[in-house]
Amino acid sequence: MTGISGGGLALMLTLCAGSVPLWLHAEEARRFQLAVPEDLAASGLFDYLLPRFSLKTQVQVTVVVPGTPAEAALSRQPVQAGLAVFADPGGTWHLAVLTADHVGAVRFADWLTSDVGLRTVLAYAPEGIPLFAAPKPPEEDKSAAPLAGDGGLGQALSLRHCGRCHVVSEANRMQAIGSTPSFASLRGFDDWEERFSAFFVLKPHGAFTRIDEVTEPFDATRPPAIVPVEMTLEELDHILAYVAALAPADLGQPLELK
Repeated sequence: MTGISGGGLALMLTLCAGSVPLWLHAEEARRFQLAVPEDLAASGLFDYLLPRFSLKTQVQVTVVVPGTPAEAALSRQPVQAGLAVFADPGGTWHLAVLTADHVGAVRFADWLTSDVGLRTVLAYAPEGIPLFAAPKPPEEDKSAAPLAGDGGLGQALSLRHCGRCHVVSEANRMQAIGSTPSFASLRGFDDWEERFSAFFVLKPHGAFTRIDEVTEPFDATRPPAIVPVEMTLEELDHILAYVAALAPADLGQPLELK
């Protein structure tokens, strides 16, 4: 048997002392601590939930009280980009992975936010009464940002560029084409902003409209059949601001086909 020199033995001991065996890394990845407030822990949810998660993933979870070192935590308020996972009458519970590179904690977050994880939470119903529900989606912020433009200038530009066809305001009510929708009517559509923003590519406008630095110049050999509409994007912003302030015309209820 070949002996190990003193220098070789010292090197081996140094390497072992300064490194962590791979099996220990794997073992740590299969267990973590989850901080859970006492009122939530007292519900019994985790006695029901965690064995099912562990059976599926072989990851062991220990529930600890908040303030104890943990790799993940549940709380009423989202912390560190916490995920809304379920709700009860007191509000929504959020899960935060506190150790972002912990494989087991990340796997638990993925499972709990999946359809299977949520169904498992919802199925917990001691004495036949479900205690938890799906988290409510965040309310959409419907407050539109004000459009960049001068509405007063937009009215004048609308009359100049669009008033020969559309009723822009009372100022040209008797001068427009009757079969062309008024600005107030167009304002009544849900997608009015998209319609106005891209009007120059919608029929029939594309044949006689040019937006500076956006659309191509007219073909000199095939000029528009009518006096063209030529404007800048800045002028279009003013028109949009004017239309945004208009009261939408009452278009009635949509037709119901039976």
